Amino acid sequence: MAIRTDLAVEVLENSGQTTQNAVQTEKNLEGFRLTQVEIHREDKRIGKPPGSYYTLSVDALLRREEDAFPRTCRAVAHSLGQLAQQLDPRAPVLVIGLGNRAVTPDAIGPLCCQSVLATRHLVERSPAQFHAFRPVAVLAPGVLGTTGVETGEIVMGVIDRIRPGLVIAVDALAARRLSRLMCTIQMTDTGIVPGSGVGNARAALTKQELGVPVLAVGVPTVVDGATLAADIAEQSGASCEALDDLHTPVLVTTRDVDQQVADAARVIGYGINLFLHPTLNITDIDLFLS
Repeated sequence: MAIRTDLAVEVLENSGQTTQNAVQTEKNLEGFRLTQVEIHREDKRIGKPPGSYYTLSVDALLRREEDAFPRTCRAVAHSLGQLAQQLDPRAPVLVIGLGNRAVTPDAIGPLCCQSVLATRHLVERSPAQFHAFRPVAVLAPGVLGTTGVETGEIVMGVIDRIRPGLVIAVDALAARRLSRLMCTIQMTDTGIVPGSGVGNARAALTKQELGVPVLAVGVPTVVDGATLAADIAEQSGASCEALDDLHTPVLVTTRDVDQQVADAARVIGYGINLFLHPTLNITDIDLFLS
């Protein structure tokens, strides 16, 4: 059975070793473990496009420790800055919140948009007052089932009009390990294929497809039920005939998914703000969003 996960660190775990085509390193960032995976070329054993994958483990945020929120925001901002070092400091940026707002585990993208400062219209209309801000547009395009339009089509139409220098796509992901749910943030410069983690892949949002660099930010909110059952069966040495009865995907999430999704969406939104507007701090963002 194919193991379903969107996390590069788990893909390397599944392969059993770090191949010549991928290098994994770890460092400490704001008190969190940051795992950096660099995939240098296509490798069927890895199954991920070449690029950089930063995985931030933020267990303290899940435990709601007092200083976890600002530390996580700064860590996200720093990681995004490392992934987009060539970005023009005045180039417009488009932030896309992928997913379905009506489905809680899939709502991280749309909820994140509520915490991202939309400044493009302010910079254009009042440049004297807002010259210190980067032009940022924010879009939550919804899903095909409710709009009748592919997300990629909507995004390409917006890109044609505003000509951003960078796209940041935020989405919910699928993990293999329950221990990584809601406390892991993956950031990559390879873009994203919406819905791929739950077996419903849509058009890719990548530099090749959109014509501009794409950073993808995601938090695993679900574990595929068949993947989880297969892991348990493998660890116990038992067979798992029930997997043969799964005609549609079964997804497992946490009991407090609504609050945890809201927290994850907010921390990513604030981290994006700190990355795009380096002169701001968290208190400033609170004031603008209030």
